[in-house]
Amino acid sequence: MSLFENDAYTWRETYFILFQEGNRPQLAQMKKLFATLGAQYEITETRADDEGRFESVTILSPDDYAAMDITYVTGEEVAEQRKELLEELSTATLNAGELKKMDQLPKCNARFDIYHFEQNVYDEDAEFMDPGALLVVLEIIAEMCSGVCIDPQSGTIV
Repeated sequence: MSLFENDAYTWRETYFILFQEGNRPQLAQMKKLFATLGAQYEITETRADDEGRFESVTILSPDDYAAMDITYVTGEEVAEQRKELLEELSTATLNAGELKKMDQLPKCNARFDIYHFEQNVYDEDAEFMDPGALLVVLEIIAEMCSGVCIDPQSGTIV
């Protein structure tokens, strides 16, 4: 079940990791990677295609009042977005690391959509969502697939 269908969570933002389709990991690889995150993360709703390649997962981080749905996307939607991002980023002031990542974008033909959710908490004494869980997950996935992480709301490379 998607977190969009779960009343306990509210969608906050979406990030993208663009990469070459040949770097798409197997579900078993992703499960191993997520196991390194630690016990504070709950991995649920894992899905793979017929060849065992990663399709989607839901990750809960109750200590951070956060959760993520991650899905695999390919095809025309990715090509169209890649073109828009290249145009947008070509006018931005980028540091050396960002320029190196931007050079990868023309070869990217696949994407992970990372939908970030905040847990609805009705306790006045509760702490608010910590974005740390999201940042850790973005980093390890991007590294695994040699991808480029994009914050589309700001049009920046993460």
